[in-house]
Amino acid sequence: MAADAKRVEDLESADLARLLMDMLHRIVIHHGLWFAEVRHQMGAPKALETLDTVLPKSLGVQLNRLSRILGFEVRDNLPAAWLDRSREDLLALMKAVAANWLANDGIWFQAVEFTEGMNDAKRCNDSCWAHFSPFEAWSIRNFLNLGTRPGLEGLKKALNFRLYARINRQSFHDEGDDSFVFQMNACRVQEARKRKGLADYPCQSAGTVEYTYFARAIDERIRTQRIACPPDEHPPEWYCAWRFSLAASS
Repeated sequence: MAADAKRVEDLESADLARLLMDMLHRIVIHHGLWFAEVRHQMGAPKALETLDTVLPKSLGVQLNRLSRILGFEVRDNLPAAWLDRSREDLLALMKAVAANWLANDGIWFQAVEFTEGMNDAKRCNDSCWAHFSPFEAWSIRNFLNLGTRPGLEGLKKALNFRLYARINRQSFHDEGDDSFVFQMNACRVQEARKRKGLADYPCQSAGTVEYTYFARAIDERIRTQRIACPPDEHPPEWYCAWRFSLAASS
């Protein structure tokens, strides 16, 4: 039993495996705390600039060390086993990772809701989106090499690379050169509630933060307007809709 152990070496294999998982989790939390503290001390732009330096170096060090022990090959800073998988397998894995991200988000939400109430859970959720949404935009912008002012076409492309895009169904409707409407046609969260006979989750406050901050982080000229988002009424073909327009260049 782990409670009886005085040293790590005293643990049985199952407890060693559990401790190993806990240690990996500590790395994830420590990574996030470093980012959060640099952001707090030096501002978001400096934190993202530093992360751009840290992430490839850190991943390289960690993967290469683990590969020597576990016997897997690393190519181009990635597990070779990933590179050798089919496109279909990788797409399925991405969908599973996106679903895990959403499940983790929901577990956090409910952990606060069930102890502190809905108001505090929504307050934490909205604040989390205020940080995560621009970070996801930065991450996607770097991955796609969009540059700093990719305009509405850049935003469309970026929206297709979000975690949500792997598990929800969405569409774009052009209104001309200077605006388009984005619709969330199938939402995993809302459809789960619908199957249970529950009303829509009132995600308007979080959605406003989420889409406004994401669009602005892709291109600071882009403005976001809510068309409808629960608890607003909406047609059956979509759950929320947002208009993105390009302001005049300054």
